[in-house]
Amino acid sequence: MAYDAEDTRRRIFDAAAAEFAEHGLAGARVDRIATAAKANKQAIYLYYGSKEKLFAAVLRAKLEEVRVSVSIDPDAVAQSVGQMFDWYREHPELIRLLLWEALEACDEPGESERERRDAFREKVDQLVDAGAVNHLPENARVRACQDLLFTIMGLISWNFAVPGMCRLVLDEETEQAALARRRETVMEVARRLATAPGVPAARAPE
Repeated sequence: MAYDAEDTRRRIFDAAAAEFAEHGLAGARVDRIATAAKANKQAIYLYYGSKEKLFAAVLRAKLEEVRVSVSIDPDAVAQSVGQMFDWYREHPELIRLLLWEALEACDEPGESERERRDAFREKVDQLVDAGAVNHLPENARVRACQDLLFTIMGLISWNFAVPGMCRLVLDEETEQAALARRRETVMEVARRLATAPGVPAARAPE
């Protein structure tokens, strides 16, 4: 059977995503990735260059997945947040990868960081277009929506960063029941934040 390079890359990527989510960058082992992918180590270095670059590629691809899968509907911010909540519930590996990145201070190539900034700015622009902060002066709206987006991201991600605590604090028997409650709460909080006229404005540029 002919060698399928694309299939090998996909298997390496999938195995690496699972390995990095479980062990982080420092704890991940190329040998385990190769074994899980049914590939040799040389193929990993050939396609990705290093373990660090493979980690960056996995994280970048996962962030791109959520970017293209979920957008903020200008007419339904709360519903969009609910969709984001569902996406993270179905892809808990992204939260773990982001936590490992923060813990291990993983360095990304400059171009990748710019891509991530642009992706987040796109969502900020969607919030601005939604009229989420129309009560503020025009030159303060972008900053306010950046703060709003980051707050919403925190409201969503904490549920999956500490699922056990989520279940215990909410006093639910199962994680599923806790997450069902949290989804409704996060949507309602997002709706109120996006429409509250009393939200403090970020200081406008002089």
